[in-house]
Amino acid sequence: MDRVILPTLETPTLTKAELADLLFERLGLNKRESKDMVEAFFDIIHAALVKGDDVKLSGFGNFNIRRKAPRPGRNPRTGESIPIAARNVVTFHASHKLKGLVQGDIPSPDEFE
Repeated sequence: MDRVILPTLETPTLTKAELADLLFERLGLNKRESKDMVEAFFDIIHAALVKGDDVKLSGFGNFNIRRKAPRPGRNPRTGESIPIAARNVVTFHASHKLKGLVQGDIPSPDEFE
């Protein structure tokens, strides 16, 4: 009988610190410049989304602000009806290129080397 290996519940995560380290290693920036560049990148994205602008990253995906209407909700513990207020939410839609890379349909650039 073949043994089935189930994926672990822990998902690997890429952090901002790891992104800064990758910039340091691949581009030769010093550690401080790398950290500042990552922080600046995310600050720009945050500011655009807070302002209500969409963020489009070619070959990666789009971050959009979507308005959710008010709706009735329910407290799952008590069953009591509670109103859920209208709010803005951030959505992300991956590009076709990113989806293809993740699914393995498109070979990654590393595979050509």
